[in-house]
Amino acid sequence: MTRLLEYIIRKRNPKFRFDAHLSGAMLLAFIWEQIANFRRGCILCFYLRNPKMALLGKGVKFFNLAGIQFGKFMKLGDGVYLRALGVEGIKLGDNVSIGAYSRLVVSTTLNHIGEFIRIGDNVGIGEFAYLGGAGGLEIGAETIVGQYFSCHPENHIIDDPDAAIRFQGVTRQGIRIGKNCWIGSKVTVLDGVRIGNGCVIAAGAVVTKSFPDNSVIGGVPARLLKTRNAEYIPMD
Repeated sequence: MTRLLEYIIRKRNPKFRFDAHLSGAMLLAFIWEQIANFRRGCILCFYLRNPKMALLGKGVKFFNLAGIQFGKFMKLGDGVYLRALGVEGIKLGDNVSIGAYSRLVVSTTLNHIGEFIRIGDNVGIGEFAYLGGAGGLEIGAETIVGQYFSCHPENHIIDDPDAAIRFQGVTRQGIRIGKNCWIGSKVTVLDGVRIGNGCVIAAGAVVTKSFPDNSVIGGVPARLLKTRNAEYIPMD
């Protein structure tokens, strides 16, 4: 059975090999979990009249299904919530994986709905992520992301110290993250940021400004540490 499963998985990932320490009991538990996820995915596919394969964990919820475009081989972990209240809604590419208890929320308000969330092919996002789409959020293909990732493409206006902040309105510029990036756990990206292709963002970074292709960045606020294949830039 192990050889057969490896053969099937290698059709999508030629470098895949089962770990030598993987026991039969572990493999069986994994298979049963995927069967349950596949059954839930079949219900969604039937409801949408859409043959694309989906694996859904327990308690996955959607708001405005008509505003969500699903790619092939989607995997959503337990408790994932997709809220497509927006001008363009949510678009997921092929082979996208969203970790358990993550939330993709284009917007929550009815008087100023958000723009979109677009996630490219082969993107993997860890558990407990929060992705907002008020000003538009785009994550490029082949990007991998750790747990507790958050994106906030919106800012509150705070110009009037005598007025309640919640009544002063918001600004929206959007967030763009390039292709083939590696983003560590607990990274926060704020409105207006543009991250180039091939960037690496260290765990815990708060990204407040844009960076070009192949940048390695970290810190609070995030700064350039090095360019890939270049010398390290020491912290001040």
